[in-house]
Amino acid sequence: MQRADPPASRRPDRGPKPLAECGSFASLARKAGELDALDRALRQTLPTPLREQVRFAHLRNGRLVFLASSPAWAARLRLMQGQILATARAIGTSASSVTVKVAPPRPAATEPDRSKPLSPAAAVHLKAAAASITDPELKGLFLELASIAETAEFPVAKD
Repeated sequence: MQRADPPASRRPDRGPKPLAECGSFASLARKAGELDALDRALRQTLPTPLREQVRFAHLRNGRLVFLASSPAWAARLRLMQGQILATARAIGTSASSVTVKVAPPRPAATEPDRSKPLSPAAAVHLKAAAASITDPELKGLFLELASIAETAEFPVAKD
Protein backbone atom coordinates (compact mmCIF):
# COMPACT_ATOMS: atom_id res chain seq x y z
CA MET A 1 0.00 0.00 0.00
CA GLN A 2 1.44 3.38 -1.00
CA ARG A 3 0.88 6.79 0.48
CA ALA A 4 -1.03 9.27 -1.62
CA ASP A 5 1.13 12.23 -0.57
CA PRO A 6 4.86 12.21 0.11
CA PRO A 7 5.73 13.06 3.72
CA ALA A 8 6.45 16.73 4.33
CA SER A 9 10.10 17.64 4.70
CA ARG A 10 11.16 18.43 8.26
CA ARG A 11 13.24 21.30 6.93
CA PRO A 12 11.31 23.50 4.54
CA ASP A 13 14.29 25.86 4.13
CA ARG A 14 16.41 23.32 2.25
CA GLY A 15 17.43 23.78 -1.34
CA PRO A 16 18.13 26.82 -3.45
CA LYS A 17 16.38 30.05 -2.57
CA PRO A 18 15.10 32.61 -5.03
CA LEU A 19 17.59 35.43 -5.54
CA ALA A 20 15.12 37.95 -4.12
CA GLU A 21 15.18 36.11 -0.76
CA CYS A 22 18.98 36.15 -0.52
CA GLY A 23 19.34 39.84 0.19
CA SER A 24 21.83 42.25 -1.26
CA PHE A 25 25.38 41.32 -2.15
CA ALA A 26 26.66 43.65 0.54
CA SER A 27 24.65 41.89 3.25
CA LEU A 28 25.81 38.48 2.00
CA ALA A 29 29.44 39.65 2.01
CA ARG A 30 29.06 41.08 5.52
CA LYS A 31 27.55 37.82 6.79
CA ALA A 32 30.35 35.82 5.15
CA GLY A 33 32.92 38.08 6.81
CA GLU A 34 31.26 37.64 10.21
CA LEU A 35 31.22 33.84 9.79
CA ASP A 36 34.87 33.88 8.73
CA ALA A 37 35.84 35.91 11.81
CA LEU A 38 33.87 33.52 14.02
CA ASP A 39 35.61 30.57 12.37
CA ARG A 40 39.05 32.06 13.10
CA ALA A 41 38.14 32.91 16.70
CA LEU A 42 36.72 29.47 17.48
CA ARG A 43 39.41 27.41 15.75
CA GLN A 44 42.19 29.49 17.32
CA THR A 45 41.43 27.91 20.70
CA LEU A 46 41.76 24.35 19.36
CA PRO A 47 44.98 22.31 19.42
CA THR A 48 47.02 22.64 16.22
CA PRO A 49 46.38 19.25 14.58
CA LEU A 50 42.64 19.50 15.24
CA ARG A 51 42.48 23.12 14.08
CA GLU A 52 43.78 22.08 10.65
CA GLN A 53 41.25 19.27 10.20
CA VAL A 54 38.01 21.10 11.02
CA ARG A 55 36.32 24.25 9.85
CA PHE A 56 33.38 26.26 11.06
CA ALA A 57 30.42 26.04 8.70
CA HIS A 58 27.45 27.89 10.15
CA LEU A 59 25.64 29.32 13.14
CA ARG A 60 21.93 28.58 13.05
CA ASN A 61 19.37 28.68 15.84
CA GLY A 62 22.04 28.73 18.54
CA ARG A 63 23.88 25.76 17.05
CA LEU A 64 27.50 25.97 15.93
CA VAL A 65 28.02 23.65 12.98
CA PHE A 66 31.52 22.40 12.20
CA LEU A 67 32.80 20.22 9.38
CA ALA A 68 35.50 17.64 10.10
CA SER A 69 37.66 15.85 7.55
CA SER A 70 37.10 12.39 9.10
CA PRO A 71 35.04 10.67 11.81
CA ALA A 72 38.11 10.56 14.09
CA TRP A 73 38.58 14.34 13.92
CA ALA A 74 34.83 14.83 14.41
CA ALA A 75 34.99 12.78 17.63
CA ARG A 76 37.96 14.81 18.92
CA LEU A 77 36.09 18.05 18.18
CA ARG A 78 32.98 16.81 20.00
CA LEU A 79 35.14 16.22 23.09
CA MET A 80 36.08 19.91 22.97
CA GLN A 81 32.53 21.25 22.66
CA GLY A 82 32.52 22.70 26.20
CA GLN A 83 35.60 24.79 25.38
CA ILE A 84 34.11 25.82 22.02
CA LEU A 85 30.83 26.97 23.63
CA ALA A 86 32.72 28.89 26.33
CA THR A 87 34.78 30.66 23.65
CA ALA A 88 31.66 31.45 21.61
CA ARG A 89 29.92 32.96 24.63
CA ALA A 90 33.05 34.95 25.52
CA ILE A 91 33.06 36.64 22.11
CA GLY A 92 29.34 37.40 22.29
CA THR A 93 27.86 34.58 20.21
CA SER A 94 24.71 33.04 21.65
CA ALA A 95 25.37 29.36 21.04
CA SER A 96 23.92 26.50 23.05
CA SER A 97 25.15 23.44 21.18
CA VAL A 98 27.80 22.17 18.78
CA THR A 99 27.11 19.93 15.81
CA VAL A 100 29.93 18.24 13.92
CA LYS A 101 29.46 16.78 10.46
CA VAL A 102 31.97 14.73 8.54
CA ALA A 103 32.78 16.27 5.17
CA PRO A 104 35.96 14.88 3.63
CA PRO A 105 37.93 17.51 1.74
CA ARG A 106 37.42 17.53 -1.99
CA PRO A 107 40.28 16.03 -3.95
CA ALA A 108 42.63 18.58 -5.39
CA ALA A 109 41.79 19.49 -8.94
CA THR A 110 44.24 17.86 -11.29
CA GLU A 111 45.06 19.01 -14.75
CA PRO A 112 44.28 16.46 -17.43
CA ASP A 113 47.28 14.71 -18.87
CA ARG A 114 48.65 16.22 -22.01
CA SER A 115 47.83 14.06 -24.98
CA LYS A 116 50.56 11.55 -25.50
CA PRO A 117 51.96 10.98 -28.97
CA LEU A 118 50.98 7.82 -30.77
CA SER A 119 53.62 5.16 -30.99
CA PRO A 120 54.82 3.72 -34.30
CA ALA A 121 53.03 0.49 -33.41
CA ALA A 122 49.75 2.40 -33.03
CA ALA A 123 50.34 3.96 -36.46
CA VAL A 124 50.78 0.50 -38.00
CA HIS A 125 47.50 -0.68 -36.42
CA LEU A 126 45.65 2.43 -37.57
CA LYS A 127 46.90 1.94 -41.16
CA ALA A 128 45.83 -1.73 -41.06
CA ALA A 129 42.39 -0.72 -39.81
CA ALA A 130 42.14 1.97 -42.51
CA ALA A 131 42.90 -0.64 -45.20
CA SER A 132 39.84 -2.63 -44.15
CA ILE A 133 37.45 0.34 -44.13
CA THR A 134 35.31 0.96 -47.21
CA ASP A 135 34.00 4.41 -46.23
CA PRO A 136 36.47 6.87 -47.80
CA GLU A 137 35.89 9.62 -45.21
CA LEU A 138 36.45 7.31 -42.25
CA LYS A 139 39.43 5.72 -44.00
CA GLY A 140 40.95 9.19 -44.45
CA LEU A 141 40.49 9.99 -40.77
CA PHE A 142 42.29 6.79 -39.74
CA LEU A 143 45.17 7.54 -42.12
CA GLU A 144 45.38 11.13 -40.90
CA LEU A 145 45.57 9.91 -37.31
CA ALA A 146 48.26 7.39 -38.27
CA SER A 147 50.29 10.16 -39.94
CA ILE A 148 50.64 12.13 -36.72
CA ALA A 149 52.05 9.11 -34.90
CA GLU A 150 55.46 9.37 -33.33
CA THR A 151 58.13 8.62 -35.92
CA ALA A 152 61.13 8.31 -33.60
CA GLU A 153 62.07 4.85 -32.50
CA PHE A 154 61.69 4.00 -28.84
CA PRO A 155 64.99 3.43 -27.04
CA VAL A 156 65.84 -0.21 -26.71
CA ALA A 157 67.32 -1.39 -23.42
CA LYS A 158 70.73 -2.95 -23.84
CA ASP A 159 71.86 -5.80 -21.68
